[in-house]
Amino acid sequence: MTAPAKPIAERIILFTRYPEPGRAKTRLIPALGAKGAAALQQRMTEQTLDRIKLLAKTRTLSGEIRYEGGDRIRIEEWLGNDHPCLEQGPGDLGAKMARAFGAAFGAGAGRVLVVGGDCPGLSGAIMAAALERLKEVDLVIGPARDGGYYCIGMGRALPELFIDMPWGTGKVLALTRERAKKQGLTVHLLEPLRDIDRPEDLAEMNNHPQTRPGPDPVLSIIIPALNEEKLLPATLAALQYEKGVEIIVVDGQSSDRTREIAAAAGARVLVSKPGRARQMNSGAAAARGEILLFLHSDTRLPTGFSRQVCRVASDPDTAAGAFRLAIDAPGSGFRLVERLVNLRSGLLKLPYGDQALFLRRAVFEQEGGFPGLEMMEDFELVRRLRRRGRIAILPIRALTSARSWQRLGIVRTTLRNQLIIAGHLLGVSPGRLGRWYR
Repeated sequence: MTAPAKPIAERIILFTRYPEPGRAKTRLIPALGAKGAAALQQRMTEQTLDRIKLLAKTRTLSGEIRYEGGDRIRIEEWLGNDHPCLEQGPGDLGAKMARAFGAAFGAGAGRVLVVGGDCPGLSGAIMAAALERLKEVDLVIGPARDGGYYCIGMGRALPELFIDMPWGTGKVLALTRERAKKQGLTVHLLEPLRDIDRPEDLAEMNNHPQTRPGPDPVLSIIIPALNEEKLLPATLAALQYEKGVEIIVVDGQSSDRTREIAAAAGARVLVSKPGRARQMNSGAAAARGEILLFLHSDTRLPTGFSRQVCRVASDPDTAAGAFRLAIDAPGSGFRLVERLVNLRSGLLKLPYGDQALFLRRAVFEQEGGFPGLEMMEDFELVRRLRRRGRIAILPIRALTSARSWQRLGIVRTTLRNQLIIAGHLLGVSPGRLGRWYR
């Protein structure tokens, strides 16, 4: 019996500069000042490194930092020592990258990606995509809009691509592709992004707000997930531009790529025994936000929701809140379900979990979190919260998947749900309710 093949090691090498005022991002100094330019360099590098660390939790991946300026002690004080910190060394940028690639392949790496620390649009998902494409092609390039590139990946050392390159000009990408073609290399281009090098690039920061959470994010979004690789990406994509938000995905031991997808999107990933109540309570225990929002993995929230959530949840007379419901499918039957659900939650103040329940952490802890039920945990918590204060229903909608209605049909699903609610109120055991639901 042959032993299983050993996974091919991957490495991401982050090129950066120590953020010393007057020497970091010097072309931005006219717009930001020396300290401001250095501070931006610092934040962008930290954000990129955070994304590499999250990605490393889901792949056979090591990280490495290649720096200019400062020294190893100051770099490690700044960025930590989780990854090797090495000087870029002498020569132009090409010589430095060739040296880094050669050392990585010499140490046994099979796929290597070099990235810059000044591209806020460079997500974990893009880096993961680059490494995946290196299984099929010789060279992966992330084109920068100024004619250079924000990352480059290889499956073997190709130092000839870097010799006598006019670095800092708009010719770099085209010349690299031309050389690759002459050598018969297969090339894949990633999506174009913008480096932040000049004052005119600063507008790009509005399109890619810093996602690295501060010490106390206002809002923590907790997503329980189990084998949700198909629908989770859209749920996470709808959250990426919200400011002051921490995203936690609590995985119930999935057998698919749920954890990898969540990490690549920049979420904190926790692993728990399966069970939605258990997973949400675990996420709440790890959350740092003053306000908690519990979001199903197949539900998307509208742009700009966090401001309304924080405003409503901060009202001391409000015990909890939720969104109006929308179902992601056409048809009059689904529109009728939406109207009935929104009527019920508006009149009875009894929203369900697929309406994205939110509340203050203090209230959640005082109520003891979600009850340890196999199902109906959201229904039971809201019933208790109604005794504390107002249940607010926001005028904006959470868009949830239609899969549960499509699986059994609208009428059968609605009747089943009402039967389970009646059974719960009459004291039917959670185990039996679970069998009814399945």
